[in-house]
Amino acid sequence: MDSERNHRTGESESKTHEEPKSETKKLKNLSEYAQTLQLAWNGLLVLKNSCFPTSMHILEGDLGVINGLLKDHSSGGKLTQLKIAQRLRLDQPKLDEVTRRIKQGSPNGYAVLLATQSAPAGAGAEGTFPVVEPGLQRRLLRNLVSYLKQKQAAGVISLPVGGAKGRDSTGMLYAFPPCEFSQQYLQSALRTLGKLEEEHMVIVIVKDTA
Repeated sequence: MDSERNHRTGESESKTHEEPKSETKKLKNLSEYAQTLQLAWNGLLVLKNSCFPTSMHILEGDLGVINGLLKDHSSGGKLTQLKIAQRLRLDQPKLDEVTRRIKQGSPNGYAVLLATQSAPAGAGAEGTFPVVEPGLQRRLLRNLVSYLKQKQAAGVISLPVGGAKGRDSTGMLYAFPPCEFSQQYLQSALRTLGKLEEEHMVIVIVKDTA
């Protein structure tokens, strides 16, 4: 359904085939747009001594990849915390490599997610909010976004956290601040909203191919 609609709406005629106005008018910002997508993960992104409450909604790809790689092995549930340990410079060869991995992983070995500031506890459908570990300072996601922008890098996390056990699949998570690479996955958001002012990240998760 979606791909068909996007296919039909050429840039010149995007107004004519747009969804009913009542629907588009309601979406004022990226957080509201994210609510129209399927929630895939809600938790804390951690960098050094800061943690950033984040919601991730699926833009494209396979939910199974997320569920498989973001699993907490000790509890069997989903991880509530993801620690950024490495950075990937946003230069073309590195980005080409990520694109290659996405293509290799298609259709069901990758997922692309929109990460936005998580609503405070109780406001989200989840209701449960991860407890912040002692020593970690809770900060807004936009601080992480501006840090990555300044470093001109994406955050990188090896999955599963704690290393693979047995036959588990392994993979990588890349957290991209707004950049040319990430914008390609937000074309429909851009069409709906006109501009993306709110701080956000595009998260790419790829499963390692055997």
